[in-house]
Amino acid sequence: MVLGNLPTASDKGGISALRLMKHIGVSWLTARSMLRKIRKAMMDCDSIYRLQKLIEFKDTYVGGERGRGAEGKKTVLVAVETRKKGAGFIAMQVVDTVFKKTVRNFIHHLVKADQTIRTDAFQVLNAVGESQKHEKKATPPDIAKEWLPLVHVMIGNMKKFINGTFHGVSSGYLQEYIDEFC
Repeated sequence: MVLGNLPTASDKGGISALRLMKHIGVSWLTARSMLRKIRKAMMDCDSIYRLQKLIEFKDTYVGGERGRGAEGKKTVLVAVETRKKGAGFIAMQVVDTVFKKTVRNFIHHLVKADQTIRTDAFQVLNAVGESQKHEKKATPPDIAKEWLPLVHVMIGNMKKFINGTFHGVSSGYLQEYIDEFC
């Protein structure tokens, strides 16, 4: 979608409410409301699709201070459908913490039944094997990208998207921005 010559939420770089406000001459609140509606429509359109075939699945942390488990970080579950020429559909969900229940809910709502899901050997992700074919492998950080290459690329791209377009985001809006990225 393009407003005049201004790219909106379908642009690979996204757009902030402040930038939209300046380009179309509306208040920040109006621009923010427009973008929320566009993002919701994009998410609703993708919500009927279920990931299938080989799926790479991992958790990551967004925001806050540097380091795993640092204050202010939000946990995000990430699943990437693999295709012959790279990534297919992507699903990401912000969760309070990674429990077997959150993993089960994520898988149940976003993945077709009886698919193969590849994970690292994080113990909680064993919940995947309850409803799907589960391939897991303990990998040191230096070779983790070889076992789950696409999910690591998508996590990096998502973080660059958020930091590049919005220069960070508060946890209250994180899911909305992640939905736009997906």
